[in-house]
Amino acid sequence: MEASITSLTLETKSMRSDIAGFQSRVTGLEQRMGSLETQINTSQEREQDFLYLRSKLTDMEDRSRRDNIRVLGIRENEEGSDMQAFLTSTLPKMISLDFDPPLEFQRAHRIGPKRSDNSSRPCPIIACLLQHNQTRQIL
Repeated sequence: MEASITSLTLETKSMRSDIAGFQSRVTGLEQRMGSLETQINTSQEREQDFLYLRSKLTDMEDRSRRDNIRVLGIRENEEGSDMQAFLTSTLPKMISLDFDPPLEFQRAHRIGPKRSDNSSRPCPIIACLLQHNQTRQIL
């Protein structure tokens, strides 16, 4: 009988040791799980911030382009050295509109690679007007 009690005591100690090991593993897993949940929450917050910033950037890009016009069909080098002066004098004649005050541009330039004078399709001109109402009149 004493042998079986000793055997049960040893088994109980072994089980307690196993349980203690399992408890420490569970505690470690809970800590890792908590850390992962924190990282997921942080990642989700950053994703929301990113989506908000991307939306703001898109809005700002759209607003920065809203006064841009594109002029097609003007031969290369026809504008000379001052694109803005050329457009101020030529554009009202091309579209048969009078502007008071005269057109004012923030910037104006050709886009794309420079093409030869005899190219069949000249590079388009992008111009940004200073006054939004003039942009609306042109469009």
